[in-house]
Amino acid sequence: MTTRPRAPIAVALDAPDVETAAQWAQAVTPYVAVVKVGLELFCRTGPSIVETVRGGSGVDLFLDLKLHDIPNTVAGAARGVARLKPRYLTVHASGGADMVKAAVESAPDVTIAAVTVLTSMSADALAAVGIQGLPLDAVRRLAALAVGAGAGALVCSPQEVAAVRSEVGAGIILITPGVRPVGADVQDQARVATPAQALADGADLLVIGRPITGARDPGAAAAEIAASLSR
Repeated sequence: MTTRPRAPIAVALDAPDVETAAQWAQAVTPYVAVVKVGLELFCRTGPSIVETVRGGSGVDLFLDLKLHDIPNTVAGAARGVARLKPRYLTVHASGGADMVKAAVESAPDVTIAAVTVLTSMSADALAAVGIQGLPLDAVRRLAALAVGAGAGALVCSPQEVAAVRSEVGAGIILITPGVRPVGADVQDQARVATPAQALADGADLLVIGRPITGARDPGAAAAEIAASLSR
């Protein structure tokens, strides 16, 4: 029997405790390529959560810590978590080219994924922190800056992924949060798209959380979305 490849989905394990995170990971890893540990879960449980959710499944780990500090501090933090062997580690592109470069050089075996503009940020929210204009303009500027500093991946909303692909070309992994299946509640995401549309526009990895982990059966939800992408 042929085994179907895991779907290009990173399930966000935003769980309240270790046990729940482990249950979700076990349920979804037959169907998805990546599990994502975010800042809240990592701070609550510590580095041990990594092996708990990765287990023996062979899936990649996305360590979504969104590092943002002076270059020397980010270099030390990136070096520290690199021992956990994540496939991806996020930093904020808005920290500047030197900061992104510091992370890249300190964790050479990890793909540094630079976050452009958070998917929860609308044009009004950006204006309130001094960034005028369309979110897309800020995303494109930050994408170019991060890639120039050595980032191997970018995090952007699915609504901007086609423009970012045009900006940075092939070879850069585009990761898109704010992905919601048809009919799902957008919750606190401001710039969203369906999984199929995000892939069609050039995304390489889809971050999906609550539509899977909030389902009655997370494994079945992951399987259904994964199957929809292979049709």
